[in-house]
Amino acid sequence: MTSNAMFWNGIAEKYAAQPVENPDAFDRKIAATKARMKPEDVVLELGCGTGSLALRLQAHAAEIHGVDVSDEMIRIAREKAEAAKADHVTFHVGALEEGLEGFAPESVDVALAFSLLHLVEDRAATVRWLFERLRPGGTFVASTVCLGKRAWFFAPLIFLMRLFGKAPRVWFVTPEQLVDEMREAGFVDVERVDVGAKDTVAFTLATKPA
Repeated sequence: MTSNAMFWNGIAEKYAAQPVENPDAFDRKIAATKARMKPEDVVLELGCGTGSLALRLQAHAAEIHGVDVSDEMIRIAREKAEAAKADHVTFHVGALEEGLEGFAPESVDVALAFSLLHLVEDRAATVRWLFERLRPGGTFVASTVCLGKRAWFFAPLIFLMRLFGKAPRVWFVTPEQLVDEMREAGFVDVERVDVGAKDTVAFTLATKPA
Protein backbone atom coordinates (compact mmCIF):
# COMPACT_ATOMS: atom_id res chain seq x y z
CA MET A 1 0.00 0.00 0.00
CA THR A 2 1.35 3.44 -0.92
CA SER A 3 1.80 6.20 1.66
CA ASN A 4 -0.85 8.15 -0.25
CA ALA A 5 -3.40 5.37 0.20
CA MET A 6 -2.45 5.02 3.87
CA PHE A 7 -3.08 8.72 4.47
CA TRP A 8 -6.56 8.62 2.94
CA ASN A 9 -7.40 5.36 4.72
CA GLY A 10 -6.52 7.01 8.01
CA ILE A 11 -8.90 9.93 7.53
CA ALA A 12 -11.69 8.15 5.62
CA GLU A 13 -14.28 8.16 8.43
CA LYS A 14 -13.59 11.80 9.31
CA TYR A 15 -13.63 12.76 5.63
CA ALA A 16 -17.00 11.07 5.11
CA ALA A 17 -18.52 12.86 8.11
CA GLN A 18 -17.44 16.40 7.32
CA PRO A 19 -19.81 18.68 5.38
CA VAL A 20 -18.99 20.12 1.97
CA GLU A 21 -16.95 23.28 2.49
CA ASN A 22 -18.88 25.39 -0.02
CA PRO A 23 -22.23 23.67 -0.75
CA ASP A 24 -23.47 26.40 -3.11
CA ALA A 25 -20.36 26.11 -5.30
CA PHE A 26 -20.59 22.31 -5.18
CA ASP A 27 -24.24 22.47 -6.29
CA ARG A 28 -23.23 24.64 -9.25
CA LYS A 29 -20.51 22.15 -10.18
CA ILE A 30 -23.10 19.38 -10.03
CA ALA A 31 -25.47 21.37 -12.25
CA ALA A 32 -22.74 22.09 -14.82
CA THR A 33 -21.77 18.41 -14.88
CA LYS A 34 -25.36 17.20 -15.26
CA ALA A 35 -25.79 19.55 -18.20
CA ARG A 36 -23.06 17.60 -20.03
CA MET A 37 -24.53 14.17 -19.24
CA LYS A 38 -27.07 11.98 -21.04
CA PRO A 39 -29.15 9.13 -19.53
CA GLU A 40 -27.29 6.53 -21.61
CA ASP A 41 -23.81 7.72 -20.61
CA VAL A 42 -21.05 5.73 -18.94
CA VAL A 43 -19.23 7.92 -16.42
CA LEU A 44 -15.78 7.39 -14.88
CA GLU A 45 -14.76 9.33 -11.79
CA LEU A 46 -11.08 9.17 -10.86
CA GLY A 47 -10.42 9.97 -7.19
CA CYS A 48 -14.02 9.38 -6.12
CA GLY A 49 -13.39 9.39 -2.35
CA THR A 50 -16.47 8.26 -0.45
CA GLY A 51 -18.73 8.49 -3.49
CA SER A 52 -20.64 11.70 -2.80
CA LEU A 53 -20.31 13.09 -6.32
CA ALA A 54 -21.07 9.80 -8.06
CA LEU A 55 -24.21 9.31 -6.01
CA ARG A 56 -25.38 12.87 -6.65
CA LEU A 57 -25.12 12.13 -10.38
CA GLN A 58 -26.52 8.61 -10.36
CA ALA A 59 -29.95 9.48 -11.76
CA HIS A 60 -28.38 11.03 -14.87
CA ALA A 61 -26.27 8.16 -16.28
CA ALA A 62 -26.59 4.52 -17.24
CA GLU A 63 -23.39 3.53 -15.42
CA ILE A 64 -21.05 5.34 -13.04
CA HIS A 65 -17.68 3.93 -12.03
CA GLY A 66 -15.76 5.53 -9.19
CA VAL A 67 -12.08 4.77 -8.58
CA ASP A 68 -9.94 5.66 -5.58
CA VAL A 69 -6.60 4.56 -4.10
CA SER A 70 -8.10 4.21 -0.61
CA ASP A 71 -9.87 0.95 0.15
CA GLU A 72 -11.42 2.58 3.23
CA MET A 73 -12.89 5.38 1.13
CA ILE A 74 -14.24 2.78 -1.30
CA ARG A 75 -15.70 0.71 1.55
CA ILE A 76 -17.71 3.75 2.68
CA ALA A 77 -18.71 4.58 -0.90
CA ARG A 78 -20.01 1.04 -1.46
CA GLU A 79 -22.03 1.21 1.75
CA LYS A 80 -23.58 4.48 0.60
CA ALA A 81 -24.38 3.06 -2.84
CA GLU A 82 -26.02 0.02 -1.29
CA ALA A 83 -28.11 2.21 1.02
CA ALA A 84 -29.19 4.29 -1.97
CA LYS A 85 -29.97 1.14 -4.00
CA ALA A 86 -27.75 2.55 -6.75
CA ASP A 87 -26.98 -0.74 -8.51
CA HIS A 88 -25.58 1.01 -11.57
CA VAL A 89 -22.91 2.82 -9.49
CA THR A 90 -19.78 0.72 -8.96
CA PHE A 91 -16.74 1.63 -6.89
CA HIS A 92 -13.23 0.26 -7.49
CA VAL A 93 -9.94 0.40 -5.60
CA GLY A 94 -7.02 1.32 -7.84
CA ALA A 95 -4.39 3.82 -8.93
CA LEU A 96 -2.96 4.76 -12.32
CA GLU A 97 0.62 4.40 -11.15
CA GLU A 98 -0.10 0.76 -10.26
CA GLY A 99 -1.63 0.02 -13.65
CA LEU A 100 -5.36 0.66 -13.42
CA GLU A 101 -7.19 -1.96 -15.45
CA GLY A 102 -10.76 -2.49 -16.55
CA PHE A 103 -11.29 0.75 -18.47
CA ALA A 104 -10.54 0.38 -22.15
CA PRO A 105 -9.76 3.32 -24.44
CA GLU A 106 -12.89 5.08 -25.72
CA SER A 107 -15.13 3.27 -23.23
CA VAL A 108 -16.66 6.18 -21.28
CA ASP A 109 -18.66 9.27 -22.16
CA VAL A 110 -17.87 11.52 -19.20
CA ALA A 111 -14.66 11.60 -17.13
CA LEU A 112 -14.54 13.34 -13.75
CA ALA A 113 -11.59 14.42 -11.60
CA PHE A 114 -12.75 16.42 -8.59
CA SER A 115 -10.11 17.43 -6.02
CA LEU A 116 -7.61 15.09 -7.67
CA LEU A 117 -5.21 16.60 -10.20
CA HIS A 118 -3.22 18.58 -7.61
CA LEU A 119 -2.62 15.29 -5.76
CA VAL A 120 -1.05 13.29 -8.59
CA GLU A 121 2.65 13.52 -9.42
CA ASP A 122 2.31 13.18 -13.19
CA ARG A 123 -0.74 15.33 -13.78
CA ALA A 124 -0.26 15.55 -17.55
CA ALA A 125 -0.14 11.74 -17.83
CA THR A 126 -3.35 11.46 -15.83
CA VAL A 127 -5.10 13.94 -18.11
CA ARG A 128 -3.87 12.02 -21.18
CA TRP A 129 -5.09 8.73 -19.68
CA LEU A 130 -8.57 10.17 -19.16
CA PHE A 131 -8.55 11.64 -22.68
CA GLU A 132 -7.83 8.17 -24.08
CA ARG A 133 -10.70 6.59 -22.08
CA LEU A 134 -13.24 9.05 -23.43
CA ARG A 135 -15.22 8.35 -26.55
CA PRO A 136 -15.03 10.99 -29.30
CA GLY A 137 -17.22 13.92 -28.25
CA GLY A 138 -16.90 12.97 -24.57
CA THR A 139 -16.62 15.45 -21.72
CA PHE A 140 -13.94 15.92 -19.06
CA VAL A 141 -14.95 17.78 -15.90
CA ALA A 142 -12.35 18.69 -13.27
CA SER A 143 -12.21 20.69 -10.07
CA THR A 144 -8.62 21.35 -9.08
CA VAL A 145 -6.89 23.19 -6.25
CA CYS A 146 -4.44 25.55 -7.95
CA LEU A 147 -1.87 26.90 -5.51
CA GLY A 148 0.89 27.57 -8.02
CA LYS A 149 0.74 31.36 -7.70
CA ARG A 150 0.95 31.15 -3.92
CA ALA A 151 3.41 28.29 -3.56
CA TRP A 152 5.74 30.56 -1.56
CA PHE A 153 3.08 30.58 1.19
CA PHE A 154 1.47 27.14 0.91
CA ALA A 155 4.57 24.99 0.32
CA PRO A 156 6.09 25.39 3.82
CA LEU A 157 2.65 25.18 5.43
CA ILE A 158 1.79 21.90 3.68
CA PHE A 159 5.27 20.55 4.45
CA LEU A 160 4.70 21.11 8.17
CA MET A 161 1.21 19.60 8.00
CA ARG A 162 2.59 16.51 6.27
CA LEU A 163 5.17 16.06 9.04
CA PHE A 164 2.27 15.63 11.47
CA GLY A 165 0.18 13.49 9.11
CA LYS A 166 -2.36 16.26 8.55
CA ALA A 167 -2.03 16.68 4.78
CA PRO A 168 -1.31 14.61 1.67
CA ARG A 169 1.41 15.34 -0.88
CA VAL A 170 0.35 18.30 -3.00
CA TRP A 171 1.74 19.46 -6.36
CA PHE A 172 1.50 23.12 -7.25
CA VAL A 173 -0.17 24.20 -10.47
CA THR A 174 -1.73 27.35 -11.86
CA PRO A 175 -5.07 27.42 -13.71
CA GLU A 176 -3.21 28.42 -16.86
CA GLN A 177 -0.90 25.39 -16.63
CA LEU A 178 -3.89 23.14 -16.06
CA VAL A 179 -5.69 24.44 -19.14
CA ASP A 180 -2.51 24.10 -21.22
CA GLU A 181 -2.08 20.47 -20.13
CA MET A 182 -5.65 19.67 -21.12
CA ARG A 183 -5.14 21.21 -24.54
CA GLU A 184 -1.82 19.40 -24.99
CA ALA A 185 -3.61 16.11 -24.22
CA GLY A 186 -5.96 16.82 -27.13
CA PHE A 187 -8.96 18.41 -25.45
CA VAL A 188 -10.78 21.28 -27.14
CA ASP A 189 -13.19 23.93 -25.89
CA VAL A 190 -11.38 23.95 -22.55
CA GLU A 191 -13.31 26.34 -20.34
CA ARG A 192 -12.77 27.55 -16.79
CA VAL A 193 -16.19 28.18 -15.25
CA ASP A 194 -16.84 30.49 -12.32
CA VAL A 195 -19.00 28.52 -9.87
CA GLY A 196 -18.39 30.79 -6.89
CA ALA A 197 -15.62 28.63 -5.44
CA LYS A 198 -12.46 30.02 -3.84
CA ASP A 199 -10.04 31.64 -6.25
CA THR A 200 -7.61 28.79 -5.61
CA VAL A 201 -10.04 26.28 -7.14
CA ALA A 202 -10.30 25.92 -10.91
CA PHE A 203 -13.47 24.27 -12.23
CA THR A 204 -12.93 23.25 -15.84
CA LEU A 205 -14.92 21.67 -18.64
CA ALA A 206 -13.27 20.19 -21.74
CA THR A 207 -14.30 18.12 -24.76
CA LYS A 208 -12.63 15.32 -26.71
CA PRO A 209 -13.00 16.08 -30.43
CA ALA A 210 -15.75 14.11 -32.12
